[in-house]
Amino acid sequence: MYNLKVIIIGAGIGGLTAAIAMAQAGYRVEVYDRVQQLRPVGAGISLWSNGVKVLNRLGLGDQVAAIGGCMNTMEYRNHRDEQLNYIDLHPLFEQVGQRPYPVARADLQRILLRACGPDRVRLGMTCTEIEQDASSATAIFANGHRATGDLIIGADGARSTLRNQVLGQSVERCFAGYVNWNGLVPAAADLCPSDRWVIYVGDSKRASMMPVGGDRFYFFFGAPMAPGTQVSPADLRQELAQLFQGWPPAVERLVQRLDPATTNRLDISDLDPLERWVQGRVALLGDAAHASTPTLGQGGCQALEDVEVLSRYLLTTNIGVADALERYQQARQDRTAQLVLKARKRAATIYGHNPAVTQQWYADLRQEPPSAVINALTATILAGPLA
Repeated sequence: MYNLKVIIIGAGIGGLTAAIAMAQAGYRVEVYDRVQQLRPVGAGISLWSNGVKVLNRLGLGDQVAAIGGCMNTMEYRNHRDEQLNYIDLHPLFEQVGQRPYPVARADLQRILLRACGPDRVRLGMTCTEIEQDASSATAIFANGHRATGDLIIGADGARSTLRNQVLGQSVERCFAGYVNWNGLVPAAADLCPSDRWVIYVGDSKRASMMPVGGDRFYFFFGAPMAPGTQVSPADLRQELAQLFQGWPPAVERLVQRLDPATTNRLDISDLDPLERWVQGRVALLGDAAHASTPTLGQGGCQALEDVEVLSRYLLTTNIGVADALERYQQARQDRTAQLVLKARKRAATIYGHNPAVTQQWYADLRQEPPSAVINALTATILAGPLA
């Protein structure tokens, strides 16, 4: 199909990448987002090799490598500072043919916005309704603007408003039972080796650091907590200091060095797998279709895989737009559903939904051979569309 006009709702990672892919296919592209200023949700993101390969295919590989951290090893330690497991990641790189890149979300968004072309993106535009007929689809915005194209991509995130219109009903997100704190700090040897992803676990909590570009670490904490709690930035460091009191010195130093004003504090939730992502000429993409907990590090990568598959079907099928969107849905639903449910199960294990299961996981970490970790990561990565 040629000379399509594509309307994209959402200018996050999935929406901007979709805009780049569609523009490279020769389609006319317009991107709309309700925010007044693009500010990524979360400080960092793990771009595993399956996601990096999509960006490589779009010609962005060198730019992504430049902002990515050099992550050569993984290490699990417990809250008593005992090593549980140590994994050299080089065998993974050799098996999948690509190094992963942990990146700061703001850095990645800048690259994507530049490649998309800022003139294609309109901010402060809240989509309130979708209309479609046999030949077109129209997004209607709160200010009265109407954008008509051959198809509409709903990439408006976990709180998607387009999702309700595609499904014909509202869908509640599922609270995962924990709160996540995340941000960026300057890299330092007394926090973590510069090429290592270290994860501390214990007492149904975890704390982690991984390298990103700019000589920084992306960090996150997680702890079981009721939904809806709020803490002011002024009290955030004290909250974390209490939750992780007595943890290893590197964790306590991290708490003292983080900037509370730029640290995100988020209730974590996901979505039950949806029965459909597509209605006629409208398709969901990324978190709008399959929001996941971050426990597998695959959320952003799955949005990138969505873009690869959707653009492929639009380019290679000629029955029509609706047919291409249905094929996209069929190709993606099972894979993303499996990963959402796997991430949900892992979150339950990490954060003590069943304390006996969590304790067994700690014991298993001591015994698990590094090759088993590598093989599990490889299987997830190579199941994607760009193996």
